[in-house]
Amino acid sequence: MEACIAGERLSSPTGTGAGSEAGHFCRARRAEKLTDLPTELLEHILCFPVLEHVDICNVSCCCLQLRDVCHSGGKVWGHHYKLRWPRLQRFYPQNESCDWLREYKTRHRVGIQIQRTVESISKRFFMEVPCIGQVLGDSFTEIESLGMPMHFCEDELLFILSADKRKNLTLKYYAKKILYFVTQQNILRSLKSFLEKPPEQQSALVGAVLVDQYCNPLAEVTLEGISAQLDEIVEKVKKTLRVKNPSHPSLRVAPGGEHVRLEDFELQRQVFCALNAVLYEQLLYKGDLLDYYNPVNSYLHQVLLRRRGIPISLSVVYMTLAQRLGVKLEPVNFPSHFLLRWCQKERGSDDIYDYVYIDAFGKGKQMTAKECEYLIGNQASSDYYGGIGTREVLLRMVGNLLNIGKRGEGKEKSFQLLRNTLDLFLTINPENVSYLLMQARLYFTLGIWPEKVLDILQHIQELDPSEHNTVVYLVQHTLEHIEHKKQPAAPDVKRRGTADHLEVRYSVGLVMKHKRSGYNCVIYGWDPKCAMSQEWVTTMRVHQLPDGTEQPFYNVLVQDGTCQYAAQENLEPHPDPPEIGHAEVGRYFSEFACTHYVANEELRTRYPDDSEHTDEVARDLYPSLPPPSPM
Repeated sequence: MEACIAGERLSSPTGTGAGSEAGHFCRARRAEKLTDLPTELLEHILCFPVLEHVDICNVSCCCLQLRDVCHSGGKVWGHHYKLRWPRLQRFYPQNESCDWLREYKTRHRVGIQIQRTVESISKRFFMEVPCIGQVLGDSFTEIESLGMPMHFCEDELLFILSADKRKNLTLKYYAKKILYFVTQQNILRSLKSFLEKPPEQQSALVGAVLVDQYCNPLAEVTLEGISAQLDEIVEKVKKTLRVKNPSHPSLRVAPGGEHVRLEDFELQRQVFCALNAVLYEQLLYKGDLLDYYNPVNSYLHQVLLRRRGIPISLSVVYMTLAQRLGVKLEPVNFPSHFLLRWCQKERGSDDIYDYVYIDAFGKGKQMTAKECEYLIGNQASSDYYGGIGTREVLLRMVGNLLNIGKRGEGKEKSFQLLRNTLDLFLTINPENVSYLLMQARLYFTLGIWPEKVLDILQHIQELDPSEHNTVVYLVQHTLEHIEHKKQPAAPDVKRRGTADHLEVRYSVGLVMKHKRSGYNCVIYGWDPKCAMSQEWVTTMRVHQLPDGTEQPFYNVLVQDGTCQYAAQENLEPHPDPPEIGHAEVGRYFSEFACTHYVANEELRTRYPDDSEHTDEVARDLYPSLPPPSPM
């Protein structure tokens, strides 16, 4: 059989030439057993994708010759490692030797431990308020305690997320939360290292990318990718510049090369002229007046994608492009409207009237110091016209996002934005007591990461003893919260057969349509009667419904990302059940089974009779659709 496998594999051109193939083939035909084959052919066979690590281990135990073929640093284990975990190849330089068997064992062990950790989280956190930060402390500590390379942990979390999108939804739900947090911690470490560099080595572009990455940790945002997009714009500017001045010095610099530094003011003006023409006339970049307070206007990857931004994000783009074309611009922390300034003196100046001020939000308009006052409608102090460093640029950028989070009126996304921006702000300025208090109160309000709250409060006490009363109050209630978590309440179990629940028509997991609002949703809980306050009943006009509050009400996850509480008379089974794209689906369900969602173990504990009812309803309503796969 081994010879047959060898001959079959040799039918595809894998040798270095025709002669080599012929020689291998002849020797393979003469071989009576596997070990008669040459080493390179044995390696080739053992690299076949259908073989798994157990097979390779078994082969290597057969004899000394096969053990040598499967040695730690050889081709076989290296091939199977790269085949199984392709995302990790970037961590291994091509020409360096490596103990592939050791790497394989380590990565395999990490995978098993990560799977166990993630699987255990649902049982511990199901009762918590839904919040992306709810698993931060415990789960991340557990993963760190594994003592394994963090890039292995991240790779396993990504592997979980990339599996069949309709299955293992609960596993993916928590894997995503952990990956979110793990990635953010890595970015924070990068930001701290960045801030430790001398100011002259801190690029506003790099800092802005780190802010973007931290707020969007699961997006594909890289400095290399954003830099490449900016280089494309630079090339367009050069093309325009070449028409006006074919001998312009900026044209001689290749993308990614060392940037020129133009001293001649006329040459600099030519750069601005070409830059404005390309950026605002050709590519149609502009300030986003219609949706100014959308946080995407502060994220560079979104600014480049949408060609929209606010003054500070557009200024970072403009300043970076100008620098790559040989013109130095300085950021200006002007009130309410971020600006850039261009010095008109050869060796710099302290006089604000020696600068031209550039409004990247206003299509690159150039202004004098006096004209800048029209942007804010009143006179500005000379202090506002000074150039600032990268740290101040980042504080302004993060401060804008923090204010947007404050405007969010308690919505989940706003809480997440507040958390992210407070983390960033306090990494840049760790001794700001008012922001530390805001962070402690936010975590306290959300009921997450109480141990972190205690650390923050201790730091506040050290920085500002005058906040003692506030700190004592928050410490006391945080300790109470920690004690409360140690004694979790028993789950509220609802059985369909009890007398109070006989009117409940639907069950968890059914995909529904709202008769009045038209939205699609999935049921994840129910009450035999309306359990909301009288104020809510009045606001939602429940009393105007024919059955009012005296009917079952259902907790539903809606396609638009919201959670609603709907009356039974307003719901009906969906005629063609779609998947519900809600972030919390995995919290309650393990699988989408074409016609309905399958409740996970935690939800089944609370509604023990619903799974059978949901299966029956799905079979009756959708007989032509395929049944769910066996669990």
